[in-house]
Amino acid sequence: MDDADLLERLRAGDEAAFGALVARYGPLMLRIARSHVASQAVAEDVVQEAWLGVLQGLDRFEGRSSLKTWIATIVANRARTRGERERRSVPLSAFEGEEGGPTVDPARFTSEGAWGVPPTAFPEERLLAAETLERVEAAIAMLPPRQQEVIVLRDVEGWTAADVNTALGLSDGNQRVLLHRARAKVRDQLEGYLSDEAA
Repeated sequence: MDDADLLERLRAGDEAAFGALVARYGPLMLRIARSHVASQAVAEDVVQEAWLGVLQGLDRFEGRSSLKTWIATIVANRARTRGERERRSVPLSAFEGEEGGPTVDPARFTSEGAWGVPPTAFPEERLLAAETLERVEAAIAMLPPRQQEVIVLRDVEGWTAADVNTALGLSDGNQRVLLHRARAKVRDQLEGYLSDEAA
């Protein structure tokens, strides 16, 4: 059943269609919410609130974006609001240095700007190992919320840049910067882990 069929059935009050929608997009919504809030329990609350928003807004959904993008936008907005409220109690000093500075250690480059120490190529079987994938997930979880959102939607969920921009309200340039910084930080963590393991 495609999203158009689901939408038609949802508007007709079909509970099975809602169950199918939850199964299809619930995990994605939880990942988006989790990237903004401090705990799994709060993320689950945010997802519940977002589902209520989806149900209340079904009649107003005009189809200018995909159903998936519309739902992701709802959960992202609610999660962002909740996350900002939670962060108000954290001192600003905890966020210093979060976005500034180079994404790759400048010591890795020569004075001419070429790679002095290029990124390490690792065998595919090591990259696909379960423990390595857990390290990637942990590295993503340590990213600032906006970077988490972008890398999860682009690299984990496989969304297009246009869909991510629509769902998160980003410009092309802003999304590219967020994605670049997120990928660089995850690669740095992974490179350190795999180098330590090989030593």
